[in-house]
Amino acid sequence: MASNRLEEKLERIRKDPSVKDFAICDAKDGDMGGGIPMPGAVRGADGKPTGKWKTREAHLQQIRDIVRQDIVDLMLVSVSTLEILKEEGLFEGSKVGTAIRANDTTEIKGPRNSNYRATASLPFRTAEIPHAMYGRLDVEPGTPPTLTDLGLYSVTFVGDAEQDREALNHYRDFRAEAEEWGFKHFLEVFNPNVGFDKSSIEEIGDFVNDSILHAIAGVPKIAQPQFLKMPFNGPKALTELAEYDPRLIVGILGGGAGTTRDTFELLAASQKYGARLVLFGRKINLAEHPLAIVKLMKAVIDGETNPAEAVKAYHGELEKAGIRPMRDLSADSEITEAVLKM
Repeated sequence: MASNRLEEKLERIRKDPSVKDFAICDAKDGDMGGGIPMPGAVRGADGKPTGKWKTREAHLQQIRDIVRQDIVDLMLVSVSTLEILKEEGLFEGSKVGTAIRANDTTEIKGPRNSNYRATASLPFRTAEIPHAMYGRLDVEPGTPPTLTDLGLYSVTFVGDAEQDREALNHYRDFRAEAEEWGFKHFLEVFNPNVGFDKSSIEEIGDFVNDSILHAIAGVPKIAQPQFLKMPFNGPKALTELAEYDPRLIVGILGGGAGTTRDTFELLAASQKYGARLVLFGRKINLAEHPLAIVKLMKAVIDGETNPAEAVKAYHGELEKAGIRPMRDLSADSEITEAVLKM
């Protein structure tokens, strides 16, 4: 029986892929890779960065505010963050689902003055499954979870046989452990961070689509990912994957912060070309007014407005709240991400 809004939507989609359900998910797991700058810059009254970073408490408060707003369908966080918020009772009676980042490959790590992201991604996992489910290790499998029973597992294929075999072996081991504990997962597949010309988005899209299918074709239903989280590699790649198998529920990640127009255009394109959900991190976290952008994301999904008009409405919300925008309306209405112009 579904216990939250995301599960309800996924159940309906699996039963009848023609339904119009679409989920909005918030990725607040940036502390697993982002370090001190993760919550975003502190901005002055003029909207410009002050040179300081927001605190973890500010990050937690944004999560509390968005959960209480009750629009997003899933909140993805780190184990330590979920433990804090669960102890506070934030999710009691809420229809917002919870998930944790179950692994943290080197490719997501971005310590200042490092070059991790310039080398082939290596698999690594900080989170222990019983920690994610219970906050401790001394629990027997089958015990009802007190934290969550859903996690994000991330893989970055790079087109090198040894590197990709290593990633697949770690993913196989994770699935076996997850099955033992009754822990569900969804699969995030990033674009290769090395080995490909990043301007060849069509080639990357083909490679990622095929790599996803190779990774899960030998996996039975009990260990299959609940859904995917992947980059938007253009209309062709998304349509191809979504049409290949309606049982495969595709979700699109947000990538960089971009302009507000980028946020709404990516949302609309994801829905148009076959995705069934989005998981946006920086596009929500780094917005001037996260609650307003989430509200307007829902309006775009529901067909109440279009991306261009949503940007205007967002600037209206900023004005009402007395928040100085990072960009003027004209600049914020520009589409700056190349893949959205395909």
